[in-house]
Amino acid sequence: MQDWLGAQAPEDLFVSDWVVTELSSALSIKLRTGQITVTDRANSLAMFTRLCAESFGVVPVTSQNFRTAARFSDQYTLGLRAGDALHLAVCADHGLTLCTLDRRLAEAGPQVGLATTLI
Repeated sequence: MQDWLGAQAPEDLFVSDWVVTELSSALSIKLRTGQITVTDRANSLAMFTRLCAESFGVVPVTSQNFRTAARFSDQYTLGLRAGDALHLAVCADHGLTLCTLDRRLAEAGPQVGLATTLI
């Protein structure tokens, strides 16, 4: 992942406000389950905040994104969870390619008309 990130032009990298929420939640879960320490969580959040400020554009999540996510979720055969549908919707509504480590999410993108890259 670090190699992939390093090969990208910073002006081509975006995260949504939803990614910020999911990262914070994931780190809190890891802290509660003893997988990381309070210091680890704080350091990770600080690094991510710095990356957002220096290297990533941050895309807001809008009410239109939620409606698009609902439309994607209506395609029940995709098996999308709400959060994954929202990731797809934000990218689709902003004309961005979704880059992900999640194979299932990467496979769902083209089925809703979105370009994806599996990292």
